Amino acid sequence: MPQFDPIERAQELQSIVVQGDKRKYYRLARPGRWYGGIATADCCGCNLECVFCWSNKPRDAPERIGQFFGPQEVFNKITSCAAQHQYRLLRLSGNEPTIAKGHLLKILSMVEKTEYTFILETNGTLLDEAYIADLSHFQNIHIRVSLKGTIPEEFSMLTGAVPETFDKIIEGLHILVEYGVRFNLAVMLSFSPDKNIALLKQRLNKIAPIILDNLEEEYVFLYPHVVQRLKKHGITPLVAYPP
Repeated sequence: MPQFDPIERAQELQSIVVQGDKRKYYRLARPGRWYGGIATADCCGCNLECVFCWSNKPRDAPERIGQFFGPQEVFNKITSCAAQHQYRLLRLSGNEPTIAKGHLLKILSMVEKTEYTFILETNGTLLDEAYIADLSHFQNIHIRVSLKGTIPEEFSMLTGAVPETFDKIIEGLHILVEYGVRFNLAVMLSFSPDKNIALLKQRLNKIAPIILDNLEEEYVFLYPHVVQRLKKHGITPLVAYPP
């Protein structure tokens, strides 16, 4: 399968999932137990093709799934859900929230006027210095960067993206540290031998030891459609768990 540039893929997706300041969602106001309780809006469209992804049609066919909602509508829905369940946390999830930058920043501006904290879950591919500079203006945000694998070759195998993307994501971690943005790194380790994990930890320690202190380990959950994806690509996880 030919590799792709996730930056170009994101630009292509914008014509499908973004209309002005509106973004396409397939589910709004979902309560969940993650992070101790969080209100979530699930968006359509991702610029990676992870072989272990749990999202089906919202990722693979965003042109046929979901509806467009403006920032105010999304904010109203997730804060209403949070209030109902007494949550203090909000997020966009389901696919890649950073694709619709203007939409996301408007939601963050609204969250900034509340006591809620927004968890920005991202694959990190679009977090260049300009994007991070914009995000650094918000106090009520914590960024969770999810890294797919431990070396460029693993990353490319798992996501379909060009391997150079891995180093760009690592550079984004440097910039997050420089701007003092709150974040933690989650790494998919299901496909990584110990030697590759050690290499990644060495790189992260050189950026800032605190990244290792807060490192979150991710492993594959074998949902039926995830098992089908893995078989299709001929990839077998070293560590995986039942859903």
